[in-house]
Amino acid sequence: MNLIEQVLVNKKTRLNPIWIMRQAGRYLPEFREIRSKNTDFIKLCLNENLTTEITLQPLKRFNFDAAIIFSDILMLPYALDQKVEFKKNYGPILGDLDIKKVSSIDEIDFIKKIFPVYKAISKVSQNELLKGKSTIGFVGAPWTLLVYILNKKSPKKELREDFFKDQFLINRILDLLDKFLKIHIKNQIENGAKVIQIFDSWAGLLDEKDLPNYVYIPTLSLVDYVKSLNIPVICFPRGISNYKDYCEIVKPNAISIDYNIDPTKIIKEIDIPVQGGLDPKVLLTDKDNLKKEIIRYLEIFKDHPYIFNLGHGVLPETNPEMMEYLVQTVKEYK
Repeated sequence: MNLIEQVLVNKKTRLNPIWIMRQAGRYLPEFREIRSKNTDFIKLCLNENLTTEITLQPLKRFNFDAAIIFSDILMLPYALDQKVEFKKNYGPILGDLDIKKVSSIDEIDFIKKIFPVYKAISKVSQNELLKGKSTIGFVGAPWTLLVYILNKKSPKKELREDFFKDQFLINRILDLLDKFLKIHIKNQIENGAKVIQIFDSWAGLLDEKDLPNYVYIPTLSLVDYVKSLNIPVICFPRGISNYKDYCEIVKPNAISIDYNIDPTKIIKEIDIPVQGGLDPKVLLTDKDNLKKEIIRYLEIFKDHPYIFNLGHGVLPETNPEMMEYLVQTVKEYK
């Protein structure tokens, strides 16, 4: 059992495995080179050879304990025939969702549309670089995907005014997402994913009273499903303030915390393994400051099962030398 799985399943402390959200991507010059020649992001995500290469790039440079497949949570609405494109310096733009059409999509059509993603996971998990390391698959949480599907773009700070007006449509979409997210998860696991992470990037947009309907219940359904396949699951409900209730209701194997959360509060409230927390902006400072922040997190969680990660994805302007120093510092900590 690899280090990350030992923390997630056996709740081992003092192992300090490390992987980083968006560890494969824009801060690496070798990725930027590939991206400059492949301007269509969706097509890039569907190129199994290039996504395999991109996924492995950070493992060639740094001593990470896992590879997370280079893909996107919006591959799911794409597989449901919603138009998805990525505009430079703007982000994703989605077309209208034809709910009748989506209701008629079967499992085979869905898998066929994004099959290269699963092939890439298979190739990554069998690569020499992954010996003794974990392959991580992931999905967007139902709420976050609902936000993109209905909002048709990144909501930034708030949802459009009429977001909740058609409750029938919302419930229909959530039902369909539950079905197809489970298919997506199953195929990732069958192709070699040993851990699944559920990204709820827009959980923080909801009032506390709305969390049960839109976050807790739909995410719990996925968590139970992943566990039924004997695979550990990490949840990242970014932006919520009540991690205690989330963990008690959703019951993931580990909770990934964002950088606005006080880790000393988390350690008092949360029994399950914890992941992440470090502000990605710290990597843009200097090595002394970075080391101080790394040690702070490692000290707080030294007697608690903990996976080192950031409180969000690595920023594109990060110097790879700072990433090297981060990994080295975590690995040398005793």
